[in-house]
Amino acid sequence: MHKSTRGPDRSAARRGLLRPGAGSVTSSGSTYDSPWRVVAPWPGRAAKGSGRRPGRRRPGPARRRVGTGRTALRVGLTTLLLLTAYAVLVPLLLPTDPRVVDFSAALLPPSVAHPFGTDLLGRDLFVRCAQGLQVSLVIAAIAAVVSTVMGTVVGTISAIFGGWVDSVTMRVVDAANALPHLLLGMVIAALWRGQWWAIVVAIGLTHWTQVARIVRAEVLAARGGGHVAAAIASGSSRLQVWAVHLLPAVVPQALIAVVLLAPHAVWHESALSFLGVGLPPGDPSLGTLLEDARAGILAGGWWLLVVPGGLLAAACLGIAGIGGYLRERAQPKGAVAELGDLGDLGDLGDVGGAPAEGGRP
Repeated sequence: MHKSTRGPDRSAARRGLLRPGAGSVTSSGSTYDSPWRVVAPWPGRAAKGSGRRPGRRRPGPARRRVGTGRTALRVGLTTLLLLTAYAVLVPLLLPTDPRVVDFSAALLPPSVAHPFGTDLLGRDLFVRCAQGLQVSLVIAAIAAVVSTVMGTVVGTISAIFGGWVDSVTMRVVDAANALPHLLLGMVIAALWRGQWWAIVVAIGLTHWTQVARIVRAEVLAARGGGHVAAAIASGSSRLQVWAVHLLPAVVPQALIAVVLLAPHAVWHESALSFLGVGLPPGDPSLGTLLEDARAGILAGGWWLLVVPGGLLAAACLGIAGIGGYLRERAQPKGAVAELGDLGDLGDLGDVGGAPAEGGRP
């Protein structure tokens, strides 16, 4: 005669893991006879307490990251498309001269006639914000391209030549990173006050160093691969090795750098115009609109700060979401560098392996 069901048997039976029938049960390292036999859960039923539905698995960390990245991509694309349509279509449909003032309509709160209200000079903030957003996005895009081109050229030259060229280039990058970006940008922009190209130069000269480090690391990693050595051994020329093996490793990082640098460029353009060394006060941009809000907020015009600030934050977050998804998709496992926060990167000088003596692969 079998004894009564033991504690582990009783608990397993409640979960549907044991059914009546002779068998043996192992518990806590010891095996004993039991009137129950071990079975799988009944068809269509999950084990009680498992918290999962039958036939479904919990997504792993990689799948969760992909899902989050896709959500960020959709939100970023939607936000950027809406802002671009607003910045392009509103000035075309409602053309106004930003220098025309109407003091009788000064500081009107948001309404049907003026969705974003008016400023201290009676100008419609709905149209003026669209004009400012358009200017800021164009300047940021040009500055991001300039910074990426400079960093790509410098990083590629440093990785290809190696030796003293690499050492001097990396020390120049270290020296440029030691300078405060905003302060250096203010000095450059103040030399040609009110010129949009001066803002582009200021942003380009303060953001190329991070791209140079990343591109250099990618080229060193690709050059140290076995496929490059095999191509050289098979008689491929330097131009063929560069075009077939090295260039494909640089282009994705350069394109991602353009996207990730755009939010930085938008912020810096707005900061320079806000500090008075960017565009003239009469020319609309997100920075000049925020500068105008300093006086309007004291008079109760909260919308003068909230609307341009919200557009600035939405534009930066939308572009950053797109850049984050592109970075995750383009970054292979075990890559030597990652385009994360371009404003805070460590020294990647030794990443990917140092070049051989004389800088040759």
